[in-house]
Amino acid sequence: MVLGIAELLAGLIDPDASPFVATGATVVDHTPAALREFAIDQFGTRDKPVLFLCMAVVMAILAVVAGLLERRGPYGSLLLAALGLVVCVVVLLRPNATPVSALPILLGIAAGVCTLRLLIARAPGRAPRAEPITGTAADPSRRRFLALAAGAAAVAAGSAVAGRWVGERMRAVAADLEQFVLPRPRVPAAAVPPGTDPPVRGLTTFVTPNDTFYRIDTALRVPAVTSADWRLRIHGMVEREIVLSMDDLRRRPAVEKVVTLTCVSNEVGGDLIGNARWIGYPLAELLAAAGVRPDADMVLSTSADGFTAGTPVAALTDGRDALLAVGMNGRPLPVEHGYPARMVVPGLYGYVSATKWVVDLEVTRFDMAEAYWTQRGWSARGPIKTASRIDVPAAFGDLAPGPTVVAGVAWAQQRGIAAVEVQVDDGPWQPAVLAPEYSLDTWRQWTWRWDAPPGTHTLRVRATDGRGSTQTDQRASPAPDGATGWHSRSVTVG
Repeated sequence: MVLGIAELLAGLIDPDASPFVATGATVVDHTPAALREFAIDQFGTRDKPVLFLCMAVVMAILAVVAGLLERRGPYGSLLLAALGLVVCVVVLLRPNATPVSALPILLGIAAGVCTLRLLIARAPGRAPRAEPITGTAADPSRRRFLALAAGAAAVAAGSAVAGRWVGERMRAVAADLEQFVLPRPRVPAAAVPPGTDPPVRGLTTFVTPNDTFYRIDTALRVPAVTSADWRLRIHGMVEREIVLSMDDLRRRPAVEKVVTLTCVSNEVGGDLIGNARWIGYPLAELLAAAGVRPDADMVLSTSADGFTAGTPVAALTDGRDALLAVGMNGRPLPVEHGYPARMVVPGLYGYVSATKWVVDLEVTRFDMAEAYWTQRGWSARGPIKTASRIDVPAAFGDLAPGPTVVAGVAWAQQRGIAAVEVQVDDGPWQPAVLAPEYSLDTWRQWTWRWDAPPGTHTLRVRATDGRGSTQTDQRASPAPDGATGWHSRSVTVG
Protein backbone atom coordinates (compact mmCIF):
# COMPACT_ATOMS: atom_id res chain seq x y z
CA MET A 1 0.00 0.00 0.00
CA VAL A 2 2.78 2.45 0.92
CA LEU A 3 4.53 2.01 -2.43
CA GLY A 4 1.26 1.77 -4.35
CA ILE A 5 0.05 5.16 -3.11
CA ALA A 6 3.54 6.64 -3.44
CA GLU A 7 3.88 5.43 -7.05
CA LEU A 8 0.38 6.74 -7.82
CA LEU A 9 1.19 10.21 -6.48
CA ALA A 10 4.65 10.20 -8.07
CA GLY A 11 3.00 9.53 -11.41
CA LEU A 12 0.75 12.54 -10.86
CA ILE A 13 3.24 14.91 -9.19
CA ASP A 14 6.78 13.98 -10.19
CA PRO A 15 7.64 10.59 -11.74
CA ASP A 16 11.29 11.14 -10.84
CA ALA A 17 10.16 10.81 -7.19
CA SER A 18 9.23 7.15 -7.71
CA PRO A 19 10.32 5.45 -4.46
CA PHE A 20 10.92 2.14 -6.23
CA VAL A 21 13.29 3.64 -8.81
CA ALA A 22 14.96 5.95 -6.27
CA THR A 23 15.58 3.07 -3.87
CA GLY A 24 16.96 0.89 -6.65
CA ALA A 25 19.26 3.67 -7.83
CA THR A 26 20.52 4.19 -4.29
CA VAL A 27 21.22 0.48 -3.94
CA VAL A 28 23.28 0.67 -7.13
CA ASP A 29 25.08 3.77 -5.85
CA HIS A 30 26.18 2.08 -2.63
CA THR A 31 26.87 -1.43 -3.88
CA PRO A 32 30.49 -2.42 -3.12
CA ALA A 33 32.68 -2.68 -6.20
CA ALA A 34 33.22 -6.43 -5.79
CA LEU A 35 29.48 -7.13 -5.55
CA ARG A 36 28.74 -4.86 -8.50
CA GLU A 37 31.32 -6.64 -10.65
CA PHE A 38 29.91 -10.01 -9.56
CA ALA A 39 26.40 -8.95 -10.62
CA ILE A 40 27.60 -7.70 -14.01
CA ASP A 41 29.68 -10.84 -14.53
CA GLN A 42 26.75 -13.13 -13.63
CA PHE A 43 23.83 -11.27 -15.19
CA GLY A 44 25.41 -8.89 -17.74
CA THR A 45 22.84 -6.47 -19.14
CA ARG A 46 20.08 -8.27 -17.15
CA ASP A 47 21.44 -6.91 -13.87
CA LYS A 48 18.69 -4.27 -13.56
CA PRO A 49 15.70 -6.67 -13.86
CA VAL A 50 17.39 -8.94 -11.33
CA LEU A 51 17.77 -5.99 -8.95
CA PHE A 52 14.06 -5.08 -9.28
CA LEU A 53 13.05 -8.70 -8.66
CA CYS A 54 15.16 -8.88 -5.51
CA MET A 55 13.70 -5.58 -4.28
CA ALA A 56 10.15 -6.86 -4.83
CA VAL A 57 10.89 -10.02 -2.83
CA VAL A 58 12.39 -8.01 0.06
CA MET A 59 9.40 -5.64 0.10
CA ALA A 60 6.96 -8.56 0.17
CA ILE A 61 8.81 -10.08 3.13
CA LEU A 62 8.80 -6.75 4.99
CA ALA A 63 5.05 -6.40 4.38
CA VAL A 64 4.45 -9.83 5.94
CA VAL A 65 6.69 -8.94 8.91
CA ALA A 66 4.80 -5.67 9.42
CA GLY A 67 1.49 -7.53 9.46
CA LEU A 68 2.72 -10.05 12.03
CA LEU A 69 4.16 -7.33 14.27
CA GLU A 70 0.98 -5.28 14.13
CA ARG A 71 -1.00 -8.13 15.69
CA ARG A 72 1.06 -7.64 18.87
CA GLY A 73 0.74 -3.87 18.98
CA PRO A 74 1.52 -0.84 16.82
CA TYR A 75 4.95 -2.26 15.93
CA GLY A 76 4.06 -3.01 12.33
CA SER A 77 2.89 0.56 11.82
CA LEU A 78 6.11 1.83 13.36
CA LEU A 79 8.11 -0.42 11.02
CA LEU A 80 6.22 0.87 7.97
CA ALA A 81 6.68 4.47 9.11
CA ALA A 82 10.39 3.96 9.74
CA LEU A 83 10.97 2.26 6.39
CA GLY A 84 8.92 4.90 4.64
CA LEU A 85 10.95 7.71 6.19
CA VAL A 86 14.16 5.99 5.09
CA VAL A 87 12.83 5.82 1.53
CA CYS A 88 11.78 9.48 1.84
CA VAL A 89 15.37 10.44 2.68
CA VAL A 90 16.59 8.30 -0.23
CA VAL A 91 14.25 10.10 -2.63
CA LEU A 92 15.35 13.53 -1.39
CA LEU A 93 19.02 12.63 -1.84
CA ARG A 94 18.62 11.81 -5.55
CA PRO A 95 20.37 14.30 -7.87
CA ASN A 96 17.23 15.87 -9.37
CA ALA A 97 15.10 15.85 -6.19
CA THR A 98 13.11 18.82 -4.87
CA PRO A 99 11.15 19.18 -1.60
CA VAL A 100 8.00 18.17 -3.49
CA SER A 101 9.65 14.80 -4.22
CA ALA A 102 9.02 13.78 -0.59
CA LEU A 103 5.25 14.24 -0.83
CA PRO A 104 4.34 10.94 -2.56
CA ILE A 105 6.15 8.73 -0.06
CA LEU A 106 4.90 10.72 2.98
CA LEU A 107 1.30 10.34 1.87
CA GLY A 108 2.03 6.70 1.02
CA ILE A 109 3.23 6.13 4.60
CA ALA A 110 0.02 7.58 6.01
CA ALA A 111 -2.14 5.48 3.72
CA GLY A 112 -0.15 2.32 4.44
CA VAL A 113 -0.29 2.71 8.22
CA CYS A 114 -4.04 3.41 8.16
CA THR A 115 -4.68 0.39 5.95
CA LEU A 116 -2.56 -1.89 8.11
CA ARG A 117 -4.33 -0.83 11.31
CA LEU A 118 -7.71 -1.25 9.66
CA LEU A 119 -6.87 -4.76 8.50
CA ILE A 120 -5.58 -5.80 11.92
CA ALA A 121 -8.60 -4.29 13.66
CA ARG A 122 -10.87 -6.40 11.49
CA ALA A 123 -8.76 -9.56 11.60
CA PRO A 124 -10.22 -12.77 13.13
CA GLY A 125 -9.60 -13.11 16.83
CA ARG A 126 -9.79 -9.40 17.61
CA ALA A 127 -12.28 -8.24 20.21
CA PRO A 128 -15.51 -6.95 18.67
CA ARG A 129 -16.47 -3.30 18.95
CA ALA A 130 -18.84 -2.28 21.75
CA GLU A 131 -21.37 -0.74 19.41
CA PRO A 132 -24.06 -3.00 17.93
CA ILE A 133 -23.24 -4.39 14.50
CA THR A 134 -25.99 -4.91 12.01
CA GLY A 135 -26.09 -5.86 8.36
CA THR A 136 -23.54 -7.40 6.13
CA ALA A 137 -21.58 -4.13 5.78
CA ALA A 138 -20.19 -4.69 9.30
CA ASP A 139 -19.07 -8.27 8.62
CA PRO A 140 -15.33 -8.46 9.43
CA SER A 141 -14.50 -10.67 6.46
CA ARG A 142 -16.26 -8.26 4.11
CA ARG A 143 -14.39 -5.31 5.55
CA ARG A 144 -11.09 -7.12 5.23
CA PHE A 145 -11.91 -7.93 1.64
CA LEU A 146 -12.78 -4.31 0.89
CA ALA A 147 -9.60 -3.08 2.56
CA LEU A 148 -7.47 -5.55 0.66
CA ALA A 149 -9.23 -4.66 -2.57
CA ALA A 150 -8.56 -0.99 -1.91
CA GLY A 151 -4.88 -1.72 -1.30
CA ALA A 152 -4.61 -3.77 -4.48
CA ALA A 153 -6.38 -1.02 -6.40
CA ALA A 154 -3.93 1.55 -5.06
CA VAL A 155 -0.97 -0.55 -6.12
CA ALA A 156 -2.47 -1.13 -9.56
CA ALA A 157 -3.39 2.53 -9.92
CA GLY A 158 0.07 3.64 -8.88
CA SER A 159 1.77 1.33 -11.32
CA ALA A 160 -0.67 2.27 -14.07
CA VAL A 161 -0.27 6.02 -13.62
CA ALA A 162 3.51 5.87 -13.33
CA GLY A 163 3.71 3.44 -16.21
CA ARG A 164 1.40 5.56 -18.34
CA TRP A 165 3.49 8.68 -17.74
CA VAL A 166 6.71 6.88 -18.52
CA GLY A 167 5.10 5.23 -21.53
CA GLU A 168 3.85 8.55 -22.87
CA ARG A 169 7.27 10.11 -22.42
CA MET A 170 8.95 7.18 -24.15
CA ARG A 171 6.44 7.31 -27.01
CA ALA A 172 7.19 11.01 -27.40
CA VAL A 173 10.92 10.26 -27.49
CA ALA A 174 10.39 7.37 -29.93
CA ALA A 175 8.41 9.65 -32.24
CA ASP A 176 11.07 12.33 -31.91
CA LEU A 177 13.78 9.79 -32.72
CA GLU A 178 11.94 8.63 -35.84
CA GLN A 179 11.84 12.22 -37.13
CA PHE A 180 15.43 13.02 -36.13
CA VAL A 181 17.54 13.87 -39.18
CA LEU A 182 21.20 12.94 -38.84
CA PRO A 183 23.61 15.67 -39.93
CA ARG A 184 25.61 14.99 -43.06
CA PRO A 185 29.19 14.65 -41.81
CA ARG A 186 31.72 17.13 -43.08
CA VAL A 187 34.29 14.34 -42.75
CA PRO A 188 32.79 10.88 -43.43
CA ALA A 189 34.49 7.92 -41.81
CA ALA A 190 37.12 6.20 -43.93
CA ALA A 191 36.04 3.04 -45.71
CA VAL A 192 36.75 -0.25 -43.95
CA PRO A 193 39.72 -1.91 -45.74
CA PRO A 194 39.12 -5.30 -47.39
CA GLY A 195 40.01 -8.15 -45.07
CA THR A 196 39.23 -6.23 -41.88
CA ASP A 197 36.43 -8.73 -41.21
CA PRO A 198 37.97 -12.21 -41.71
CA PRO A 199 35.33 -14.74 -42.88
CA VAL A 200 35.49 -16.91 -39.75
CA ARG A 201 32.22 -18.20 -38.33
CA GLY A 202 31.83 -17.10 -34.71
CA LEU A 203 34.36 -14.26 -34.94
CA THR A 204 33.07 -10.90 -33.74
CA THR A 205 32.29 -8.54 -36.60
CA PHE A 206 34.37 -5.40 -37.01
CA VAL A 207 31.34 -3.11 -36.58
CA THR A 208 28.95 -4.01 -33.76
CA PRO A 209 25.22 -3.69 -34.65
CA ASN A 210 23.24 -1.28 -32.48
CA ASP A 211 20.97 -3.97 -31.09
CA THR A 212 23.89 -6.07 -29.79
CA PHE A 213 26.12 -3.23 -28.59
CA TYR A 214 26.72 -3.63 -24.86
CA ARG A 215 24.89 -1.39 -22.40
CA ILE A 216 26.16 -0.89 -18.84
CA ASP A 217 25.04 2.21 -16.91
CA THR A 218 23.38 3.28 -13.68
CA ALA A 219 20.03 4.30 -15.22
CA LEU A 220 17.28 2.05 -13.82
CA ARG A 221 14.81 3.96 -15.96
CA VAL A 222 16.10 5.26 -19.30
CA PRO A 223 15.91 9.08 -19.35
CA ALA A 224 13.29 10.38 -21.77
CA VAL A 225 14.70 13.49 -23.43
CA THR A 226 13.51 14.80 -26.79
CA SER A 227 15.81 16.64 -29.15
CA ALA A 228 13.67 19.77 -28.76
CA ASP A 229 14.00 19.70 -24.95
CA TRP A 230 17.69 18.84 -24.92
CA ARG A 231 20.24 21.48 -23.93
CA LEU A 232 23.98 21.23 -23.26
CA ARG A 233 25.41 23.70 -20.76
CA ILE A 234 29.19 24.31 -20.81
CA HIS A 235 30.36 26.27 -17.78
CA GLY A 236 32.82 26.40 -14.89
CA MET A 237 36.44 27.32 -15.56
CA VAL A 238 35.70 28.89 -18.94
CA GLU A 239 35.88 32.37 -20.41
CA ARG A 240 32.18 32.37 -21.24
CA GLU A 241 29.30 30.04 -20.33
CA ILE A 242 27.36 28.71 -23.31
CA VAL A 243 24.16 26.71 -23.69
CA LEU A 244 23.68 24.73 -26.89
CA SER A 245 20.42 23.41 -28.32
CA MET A 246 20.17 20.75 -31.00
CA ASP A 247 19.53 23.51 -33.55
CA ASP A 248 22.76 25.16 -32.45
CA LEU A 249 24.61 21.91 -33.07
CA ARG A 250 23.08 21.50 -36.51
CA ARG A 251 24.64 24.79 -37.53
CA ARG A 252 28.06 23.29 -36.84
CA PRO A 253 29.94 20.89 -39.14
CA ALA A 254 29.58 17.26 -38.08
CA VAL A 255 32.10 14.45 -38.48
CA GLU A 256 31.89 10.65 -38.59
CA LYS A 257 34.43 8.45 -36.79
CA VAL A 258 34.76 4.73 -36.03
CA VAL A 259 35.62 4.22 -32.36
CA THR A 260 35.73 1.17 -30.10
CA LEU A 261 34.23 1.67 -26.63
CA THR A 262 35.11 -0.50 -23.63
CA CYS A 263 33.47 -0.81 -20.21
CA VAL A 264 35.80 -0.88 -17.21
CA SER A 265 33.70 -3.77 -15.87
CA ASN A 266 34.78 -5.97 -18.77
CA GLU A 267 36.38 -9.13 -17.37
CA VAL A 268 39.26 -10.83 -19.18
CA GLY A 269 37.68 -12.33 -22.31
CA GLY A 270 34.42 -10.43 -21.70
CA ASP A 271 32.03 -8.93 -24.23
CA LEU A 272 31.47 -5.48 -22.70
CA ILE A 273 33.13 -3.86 -25.70
CA GLY A 274 31.83 -2.71 -29.08
CA ASN A 275 32.88 -0.85 -32.19
CA ALA A 276 30.61 1.58 -34.05
CA ARG A 277 30.45 4.44 -36.54
CA TRP A 278 29.63 7.61 -34.62
CA ILE A 279 28.35 10.87 -36.12
CA GLY A 280 28.75 13.94 -33.96
CA TYR A 281 30.57 17.13 -33.17
CA PRO A 282 34.18 17.43 -31.98
CA LEU A 283 34.15 18.16 -28.26
CA ALA A 284 37.36 20.16 -28.65
CA GLU A 285 35.51 22.68 -30.82
CA LEU A 286 32.61 22.98 -28.36
CA LEU A 287 34.99 23.54 -25.46
CA ALA A 288 36.97 26.07 -27.51
CA ALA A 289 33.76 28.05 -28.05
CA ALA A 290 33.50 28.40 -24.27
CA GLY A 291 37.21 29.09 -23.81
CA VAL A 292 38.75 26.61 -21.38
CA ARG A 293 41.00 28.24 -18.80
CA PRO A 294 44.60 26.93 -18.83
CA ASP A 295 44.49 25.76 -15.18
CA ALA A 296 41.50 23.43 -15.78
CA ASP A 297 42.31 19.72 -16.16
CA MET A 298 38.94 17.95 -15.94
CA VAL A 299 35.49 18.12 -17.52
CA LEU A 300 32.71 16.84 -15.26
CA SER A 301 29.93 15.63 -17.56
CA THR A 302 26.42 15.09 -16.19
CA SER A 303 23.64 12.94 -17.58
CA ALA A 304 19.95 13.86 -17.58
CA ASP A 305 19.49 11.40 -14.68
CA GLY A 306 22.29 12.91 -12.58
CA PHE A 307 25.14 10.49 -13.36
CA THR A 308 28.56 12.16 -13.62
CA ALA A 309 31.88 11.28 -15.24
CA GLY A 310 35.22 13.06 -14.97
CA THR A 311 37.24 13.26 -18.20
CA PRO A 312 40.73 14.77 -18.53
CA VAL A 313 40.61 18.02 -20.51
CA ALA A 314 43.64 16.76 -22.42
CA ALA A 315 41.69 13.74 -23.71
CA LEU A 316 39.08 16.08 -25.17
CA THR A 317 41.46 18.57 -26.73
CA ASP A 318 44.60 16.64 -27.80
CA GLY A 319 43.40 15.86 -31.31
CA ARG A 320 41.82 12.45 -30.73
CA ASP A 321 38.31 11.85 -32.09
CA ALA A 322 36.40 12.86 -28.94
CA LEU A 323 32.80 13.51 -29.98
CA LEU A 324 29.46 14.70 -28.77
CA ALA A 325 27.72 11.94 -30.72
CA VAL A 326 24.17 12.08 -32.09
CA GLY A 327 24.35 9.11 -34.49
CA MET A 328 25.40 5.47 -34.29
CA ASN A 329 25.99 3.23 -37.30
CA GLY A 330 24.10 5.49 -39.67
CA ARG A 331 21.07 6.06 -37.45
CA PRO A 332 20.19 8.39 -34.58
CA LEU A 333 21.41 7.15 -31.23
CA PRO A 334 19.16 4.45 -29.76
CA VAL A 335 17.41 5.73 -26.62
CA GLU A 336 19.23 3.22 -24.42
CA HIS A 337 22.55 4.41 -25.83
CA GLY A 338 22.04 8.06 -24.97
CA TYR A 339 19.59 9.71 -27.38
CA PRO A 340 19.68 12.52 -28.23
CA ALA A 341 23.38 13.06 -27.41
CA ARG A 342 26.22 11.27 -25.66
CA MET A 343 30.00 11.46 -25.30
CA VAL A 344 32.42 9.19 -27.16
CA VAL A 345 36.09 9.48 -26.18
CA PRO A 346 38.71 7.04 -27.57
CA GLY A 347 41.25 5.56 -25.19
CA LEU A 348 39.30 5.89 -21.93
CA TYR A 349 36.96 3.43 -20.24
CA GLY A 350 33.34 4.49 -20.45
CA TYR A 351 32.91 5.27 -16.76
CA VAL A 352 35.15 8.35 -17.14
CA SER A 353 34.18 9.41 -20.64
CA ALA A 354 31.10 7.94 -22.33
CA THR A 355 28.30 9.85 -20.58
CA LYS A 356 24.90 9.13 -22.15
CA TRP A 357 22.00 11.61 -22.25
CA VAL A 358 24.62 14.27 -21.50
CA VAL A 359 23.24 17.71 -20.60
CA ASP A 360 26.04 19.45 -18.71
CA LEU A 361 29.81 19.92 -19.07
CA GLU A 362 31.48 21.62 -16.13
CA VAL A 363 35.11 22.54 -16.76
CA THR A 364 36.92 22.08 -13.46
CA ARG A 365 39.85 20.27 -11.82
CA PHE A 366 40.40 16.77 -10.46
CA ASP A 367 41.35 18.27 -7.10
CA MET A 368 38.08 20.22 -6.96
CA ALA A 369 35.43 17.72 -8.07
CA GLU A 370 34.81 13.96 -8.08
CA ALA A 371 32.62 12.00 -10.47
CA TYR A 372 30.16 9.20 -9.65
CA TRP A 373 32.51 6.22 -9.79
CA THR A 374 35.62 7.96 -8.50
CA GLN A 375 33.64 8.81 -5.35
CA ARG A 376 33.27 5.05 -4.97
CA GLY A 377 36.95 4.22 -5.17
CA TRP A 378 37.54 3.78 -8.90
CA SER A 379 40.50 5.32 -10.71
CA ALA A 380 40.02 8.96 -11.71
CA ARG A 381 41.37 8.84 -15.27
CA GLY A 382 40.69 5.32 -16.59
CA PRO A 383 42.98 4.76 -19.62
CA ILE A 384 42.11 1.56 -21.49
CA LYS A 385 44.55 -1.33 -21.05
CA THR A 386 45.84 -3.57 -23.83
CA ALA A 387 43.66 -6.67 -24.08
CA SER A 388 42.78 -9.58 -26.35
CA ARG A 389 40.13 -12.26 -26.55
CA ILE A 390 39.56 -15.66 -28.16
CA ASP A 391 36.21 -15.91 -29.96
CA VAL A 392 36.80 -19.15 -31.89
CA PRO A 393 36.77 -22.02 -31.01
CA ALA A 394 34.06 -21.91 -28.36
CA ALA A 395 34.97 -22.65 -24.75
CA PHE A 396 34.99 -26.38 -23.95
CA GLY A 397 34.26 -27.12 -27.60
CA ASP A 398 34.83 -30.47 -29.28
CA LEU A 399 37.08 -30.23 -32.33
CA ALA A 400 38.12 -32.65 -35.01
CA PRO A 401 41.86 -33.33 -35.27
CA GLY A 402 43.68 -31.42 -37.97
CA PRO A 403 43.69 -27.86 -39.32
CA THR A 404 41.68 -25.51 -37.11
CA VAL A 405 41.20 -21.75 -37.14
CA VAL A 406 41.67 -19.90 -33.85
CA ALA A 407 40.43 -16.30 -34.03
CA GLY A 408 39.49 -13.31 -31.93
CA VAL A 409 39.91 -9.59 -31.34
CA ALA A 410 42.46 -7.35 -29.62
CA TRP A 411 42.34 -3.70 -28.62
CA ALA A 412 44.47 -0.90 -27.21
CA GLN A 413 42.70 2.33 -28.15
CA GLN A 414 45.00 5.29 -28.85
CA ARG A 415 47.97 2.90 -29.18
CA GLY A 416 46.79 0.28 -31.66
CA ILE A 417 47.68 -3.41 -31.86
CA ALA A 418 51.09 -4.37 -33.24
CA ALA A 419 51.04 -8.13 -32.61
CA VAL A 420 48.91 -10.97 -31.26
CA GLU A 421 50.32 -14.34 -30.15
CA VAL A 422 48.68 -17.66 -29.32
CA GLN A 423 49.96 -20.36 -27.00
CA VAL A 424 48.82 -23.99 -26.84
CA ASP A 425 49.20 -25.54 -23.39
CA ASP A 426 52.69 -24.54 -22.22
CA GLY A 427 54.24 -24.46 -25.67
CA PRO A 428 55.95 -21.54 -27.41
CA TRP A 429 54.00 -18.42 -28.35
CA GLN A 430 53.03 -18.39 -32.02
CA PRO A 431 52.34 -15.19 -34.02
CA ALA A 432 48.78 -14.74 -35.25
CA VAL A 433 47.83 -13.05 -38.52
CA LEU A 434 46.40 -9.58 -37.96
CA ALA A 435 43.58 -8.22 -40.09
CA PRO A 436 44.25 -4.78 -41.63
CA GLU A 437 44.32 -1.98 -39.08
CA TYR A 438 41.49 0.53 -39.44
CA SER A 439 42.81 3.01 -36.89
CA LEU A 440 44.51 3.17 -33.50
CA ASP A 441 41.08 3.68 -31.91
CA THR A 442 39.44 0.48 -33.12
CA TRP A 443 39.87 -3.14 -32.18
CA ARG A 444 41.68 -5.51 -34.53
CA GLN A 445 40.68 -8.99 -35.65
CA TRP A 446 43.26 -11.81 -35.70
CA THR A 447 43.46 -15.44 -36.85
CA TRP A 448 45.86 -18.34 -36.29
CA ARG A 449 46.01 -21.69 -38.08
CA TRP A 450 46.47 -24.63 -35.73
CA ASP A 451 47.09 -28.27 -36.61
CA ALA A 452 45.13 -29.58 -33.61
CA PRO A 453 46.35 -32.91 -32.18
CA PRO A 454 44.01 -35.22 -30.19
CA GLY A 455 43.61 -34.49 -26.50
CA THR A 456 42.48 -31.73 -24.18
CA HIS A 457 44.27 -28.44 -24.75
CA THR A 458 44.34 -24.92 -23.34
CA LEU A 459 44.63 -21.98 -25.75
CA ARG A 460 45.91 -18.61 -24.53
CA VAL A 461 46.22 -15.24 -26.25
CA ARG A 462 48.18 -12.07 -25.59
CA ALA A 463 48.57 -8.82 -27.51
CA THR A 464 51.30 -6.23 -27.90
CA ASP A 465 50.28 -2.62 -28.44
CA GLY A 466 51.73 -0.11 -30.87
CA ARG A 467 54.15 1.20 -28.24
CA GLY A 468 55.72 -2.23 -27.75
CA SER A 469 54.07 -3.14 -24.44
CA THR A 470 52.76 -6.70 -24.14
CA GLN A 471 49.74 -7.30 -21.96
CA THR A 472 50.55 -8.79 -18.59
CA ASP A 473 49.66 -12.30 -17.47
CA GLN A 474 48.90 -11.02 -13.95
CA ARG A 475 45.21 -11.46 -13.26
CA ALA A 476 43.42 -8.44 -11.79
CA SER A 477 39.72 -7.74 -11.35
CA PRO A 478 38.10 -4.74 -13.07
CA ALA A 479 38.18 -2.54 -9.94
CA PRO A 480 39.63 0.03 -9.68
CA ASP A 481 40.99 0.63 -13.18
CA GLY A 482 40.29 -2.33 -15.49
CA ALA A 483 40.93 -6.08 -15.62
CA THR A 484 44.25 -7.63 -16.70
CA GLY A 485 45.43 -11.13 -17.61
CA TRP A 486 45.56 -13.48 -20.56
CA HIS A 487 42.33 -14.93 -21.92
CA SER A 488 42.30 -18.72 -22.25
CA ARG A 489 39.97 -21.43 -23.52
CA SER A 490 39.99 -25.19 -23.05
CA VAL A 491 39.00 -27.44 -25.94
CA THR A 492 38.88 -31.17 -26.59
CA VAL A 493 40.25 -32.57 -29.86
CA GLY A 494 39.31 -36.11 -30.73
